[in-house]
Amino acid sequence: MKPVRTRFAPSPTGFLHVGGIRTAVFAWLLARQNNGQFVLRLEDTDQKREVAGSDEHLMKSLKALGLDYDEGPDIGGPYEPYRQSKRLLGYKLLAHELVEDGRAYADPYTPEEVQAFREQAQAAKKPFLYRNHRPENPPLWDGTQPLRFKSDPKPYKWHDAILGDLSTGPEVIDDFILVKSDGFPTYNFAHIADDNDMQISHIIRGQEFIASVPNYLNLYEALGMEPPIMATAPHVMAPEGKKKLGKRDGAKDVLDYIRDGYLPDALINFIVSLGWNDGTEQEIFSREELIEKFCLDRVQHSGAQFDERRLLWMNGHYIRELSLDDLYEKVAGYWPPEAESYDDSYKKQVLRLVQERLKYFAELPELTRFFFVDLPIDNNLIAEHKQLKKLEKSDLHELLEAAEQSLQQSDFSLADLTERLNALLEASGQKPAVFFSLIRIATTQSPSSPGLADSLAVLGKERSLERIAQQLAVLK
Repeated sequence: MKPVRTRFAPSPTGFLHVGGIRTAVFAWLLARQNNGQFVLRLEDTDQKREVAGSDEHLMKSLKALGLDYDEGPDIGGPYEPYRQSKRLLGYKLLAHELVEDGRAYADPYTPEEVQAFREQAQAAKKPFLYRNHRPENPPLWDGTQPLRFKSDPKPYKWHDAILGDLSTGPEVIDDFILVKSDGFPTYNFAHIADDNDMQISHIIRGQEFIASVPNYLNLYEALGMEPPIMATAPHVMAPEGKKKLGKRDGAKDVLDYIRDGYLPDALINFIVSLGWNDGTEQEIFSREELIEKFCLDRVQHSGAQFDERRLLWMNGHYIRELSLDDLYEKVAGYWPPEAESYDDSYKKQVLRLVQERLKYFAELPELTRFFFVDLPIDNNLIAEHKQLKKLEKSDLHELLEAAEQSLQQSDFSLADLTERLNALLEASGQKPAVFFSLIRIATTQSPSSPGLADSLAVLGKERSLERIAQQLAVLK
């Protein structure tokens, strides 16, 4: 058995979103499960599409998710360099070998001539195959023309570790470009050379490459190389489920999720679940469980729909599992600015109350600001409340005044507050959605809050009664 060596080989053409990084997660899990190596390689041979800073962004994204790689552009390794743009000499030597073996030739045609061939095939209602126009006496390749692979059309059968046994006929094999006129190799050539040089054992990639595999197998044969194990993962579909998830569908940068306060373990769990399950109803997996249980033959064949609501639920679950001290440490940069003057003890009391409702850390200011500053009276909170808007102002004033009188006698312990609020509710004959909502709005000026008694206990007697008095003045 070969050592398991997997790779993630993105092009530095922009940010990574969830759909793009899933192959990295699958490859990382497979390597870690088998005590193998996970390699990061940057496929930067398309100089026109490269976006400045993307390489650093890609590496930062992997590290933010805890996808540690064993070899890569920034840490080196036994098969350096890990940028394709630094490996041009090796591609050139391999290309010359193919020319000498009669398996590659200089492409003499202009783009206009190639387009004319396409139009001829279209007019004849036949698929366009470049090999049907292969020149009889191609010029000597001097590096200024594209270099094409001289294919050997034949049927192929191969096993895909996810999709199973696959086969194609010779009609899909064609002469594709190996090296462009700018001297840079194409992906179709470079990744085969690099995977062989770096002894990659498994290639995990998206379905967009499946149609090209027969051509890759043809080139492996011409080079005398053994193909790695191939695994084709299904697309991550856009929320409506009709097309592949892309940046135009609002797919967020992975680092944006991290900046918004999504936990790396929750993101990994969610990403793996897009197309994989262990055959049970289990949805929450620790990273250790994923490493233990992940297997390619449990990856589904059909597309997996991206559902951000499920990600919110999953991240909320991970937040609730944290100890208060751990959570307090992680949300350090997310408090509203008004919280700066408050001590750790008070902020931990607030955090304990909102932990159950917190779905991601960037929500913290919205959920907690009223604990640190007196918000202005918002009349719309009552005017637009489904139940409260039905009552006259005088009725609201009467209810809130009764609450004020009772709370003035309270020691503001949680037990006493709970008892008094329940007694007030019973005496008023109102529903909790009416009476408790009125007190909550008066004391928080927020559309929602944690449990009323808990919130009042943390706010304290003086602040709570001052806010009730302000609301009473408005109602009067």
